[in-house]
Amino acid sequence: MDRTRQHQAGHVERPLSALDVIFTRRSVHAYEKRRLPQATIRALLDAAVRAPTDMHAEPWLFLVIQDENTLARYSDIAKSIAIAEMDASPGKPRPHETDREQVLARLRDPGFSVFHNASTLIVIYGRSKGPFVAADCWLAAGNLMLAACALGLGTCLIGVAAAAFDSPDAKDEFGLPSESFAVAPLVIGVPAGPAGDAPSRREPDIIWK
Repeated sequence: MDRTRQHQAGHVERPLSALDVIFTRRSVHAYEKRRLPQATIRALLDAAVRAPTDMHAEPWLFLVIQDENTLARYSDIAKSIAIAEMDASPGKPRPHETDREQVLARLRDPGFSVFHNASTLIVIYGRSKGPFVAADCWLAAGNLMLAACALGLGTCLIGVAAAAFDSPDAKDEFGLPSESFAVAPLVIGVPAGPAGDAPSRREPDIIWK
């Protein structure tokens, strides 16, 4: 059995090794309605900022949203942006898209949340543009997701929401610097069930010398 399935959030029976966490992390698409306590979120953010960062710049900002109405509103905004982008490029498939009409139907479904009904969304922003800012933010996102897995929590990156949170209106609403930019929106919560088997991965392309 997948070791992460043996643990409830915040009640890990034994410490997981780094490799346990790497190989058992999954993208979770169904969550319980339990709201995560601020202490848990702070612990995850403490792990996030331990990520490597170019020249010790630590160029990240973290927007935490747990308000249900705000999550629902930004899910609708994200869906509208995605639909408009797909309608504007009818002949251009989105990455990994297998059925365009199925994707559009889901985005147009009023009951579908791009955040999978998770209780918490964290958007990692870069403070300003720079050659390694986005990379640093993604490294922080990786740390956060692995830390969540170690605590028995589920996460999922929500790339479709990045444009919604990168808008001037969003930055104004949340009091973010105008020069900041959204890098990694990700949801966190208690999984509603088993995450499933690990997705397949190609063998790495390796050049030895």
